[in-house]
Amino acid sequence: MNTIPPITKNLLIINVLCFLASLAFASHNIDLEEMFGLHFFLASNFRPWQIFTYMFMHANWSHLFFNMFAVWMFGRIMEQTMGRNRFLFYYLTCGLGAGLAQELVQMAEYWYYGFGNYGQINLGDAIVPMADYLNRWNTVGASGAVYGILLSFGMTFPNERLFIFPIPVPIKAKYFVVGYAVIELLSALSLSSDGVAHMAHLGGMLVGLLLLLYWRGGGGRGNRGGYSSYDRGSNSWDNFRSWFSSLFKKKEPHIDVTYGGRYNQEAAYRQQKKQEEEELNRILDKVKKNGYEGLTSEEKKRLFDISRK
Repeated sequence: MNTIPPITKNLLIINVLCFLASLAFASHNIDLEEMFGLHFFLASNFRPWQIFTYMFMHANWSHLFFNMFAVWMFGRIMEQTMGRNRFLFYYLTCGLGAGLAQELVQMAEYWYYGFGNYGQINLGDAIVPMADYLNRWNTVGASGAVYGILLSFGMTFPNERLFIFPIPVPIKAKYFVVGYAVIELLSALSLSSDGVAHMAHLGGMLVGLLLLLYWRGGGGRGNRGGYSSYDRGSNSWDNFRSWFSSLFKKKEPHIDVTYGGRYNQEAAYRQQKKQEEEELNRILDKVKKNGYEGLTSEEKKRLFDISRK
């Protein structure tokens, strides 16, 4: 756990603790999913805080495991790429966007079937009050935020090769992300109901895409210089390198030099920055050829330290 960046590590811990708490409280007949899961906003059990808390609740162990595995696998890389604050903002924004997308889809279903005109509904095996039926629309899980992370990884490292079980050959990250999006879209359009919030997943990806494009266009430059790995007019790898390099070029302090002094402070400062940039380019070239896991522990630490400056 010591090698996992702090935001990613804390997200893993919080999600696991919330799931364990839901199990513990369930043994005392207290349903935390009902309290903190995201209900349809017209349902009586809806509370405003659920749009935030739902992403830390999970339905079962497998739901928790696969989401947290993706956070661990891709989140740690994106945190080191984006920086702590920006990654946390991105994660939560994708989660919130996914929740809003789910609410919109449920509103469309409510309107399309005219549920507001009925006091009860026939479920086949029972007839239940409409109010109780709407309270069953409850969404939990970090999947929307996770899909946002997958998108950001695919945009930042599009040619990074991934081994996905049971596919016998590695596939590029960009194809992996597009494939996942297509599967989710087809599943969402399917008439069968599998209990999975596919539109929430797509909503998380869409909000993540809009946010990345905003940063790509230079938005948010007041915070850490802007996530300029999405600058227009170049490929993702060049954008990634440009963003890291920009960390050393922006906000360069002006140093007054007394002529005739023993040392030229400004020249020394620029020389130091040049050396740091050369070291950064060397590490990034290695990432491009061998992937992030091909770095040594010292190189990973150096990359992380540089990104925090």
